[in-house]
Amino acid sequence: MVRYVIKRIIMIIPIMIGVTFFLFMLLTLTPGDAALIVLGTNATEDQIQMFRDQNGLNDPALVQYVNYMVKVVQGDLGMSFNTRQSVNYMIATRAPTTLFLSLTSMVLTIAIALPLGVFMAVKQNSLFDNSMRVITIILTSMPLFWLAMMMILLFTVKLGWLESSGIGSFKAVIMPIVCLACQGITMCARTGRSSMLEVINQDYIRTARAKGLKRGYIIRRHALQNALLPMVSIYGRIIATCFSGSVVLEQIFGISGIGQMMLDALRQKDVPAIMGSIVISCLVISLVNLLTDVAYAFIDPRIKAKYVRRKNRLVEVSANAVG
Repeated sequence: MVRYVIKRIIMIIPIMIGVTFFLFMLLTLTPGDAALIVLGTNATEDQIQMFRDQNGLNDPALVQYVNYMVKVVQGDLGMSFNTRQSVNYMIATRAPTTLFLSLTSMVLTIAIALPLGVFMAVKQNSLFDNSMRVITIILTSMPLFWLAMMMILLFTVKLGWLESSGIGSFKAVIMPIVCLACQGITMCARTGRSSMLEVINQDYIRTARAKGLKRGYIIRRHALQNALLPMVSIYGRIIATCFSGSVVLEQIFGISGIGQMMLDALRQKDVPAIMGSIVISCLVISLVNLLTDVAYAFIDPRIKAKYVRRKNRLVEVSANAVG
């Protein structure tokens, strides 16, 4: 099992290098002079040249990337071109907000989607099941930004029940969290329904029913554990989707998080701030995928058995070599 985890951790390194390299080159080679954008059109040629020299913008793009990654490995995400603040500080002050939105929406997603998917499968083709399938299809087809704006028009402008800016109160956090959770709930509920339907039609479930076991016990102890295998993978994707979806919602709801920081930096071509946001986002998503793989390995005994057999085989080879 340790070998499995180590292998997954090592795989994060090339992913981080590939993502950061592609996006750094894309930002560097796109039209627009960061020095001119930051200093303004009234800046003199000497001021622009001094800014470029101070920030290494006159170096080739590959040299700039290598220098940047050396600092990243040392824990330094650079200095923002626009605010002249440390990117580490900017992210540290905004990350709790983004993580709060992402994790809270994920908890809400799991709390609703898991029992909903199971109940839809148990009540297959009933009025409840058909109604939920229609609702989930409608919610899945709605773009996140459109859903957020419709909720603002309804609950803030029309009814006046909720606040639509910031997260300073309970009324303000409801809409961002629900918006992030809606698409996750639809995907997870539909996946859970399909997975449960596949499991409850297996022979061992029919055998358990024939023995007279209660349906609730069969669902909890026999069906749900096997149905969780594909559901764990989709939950990992939903966590990543919640984190990336906060980029849009933070702008719509006026929330000061990593997403809003990234969009503000994009407008100013603030490369250190953009790259810092991307590095943190990529790292969080990679860690979530790692935890998903580990959880999948714990649930699926076949993965454990694979690495146990490999370990035993290596021990036998070593013993034969010594003998």
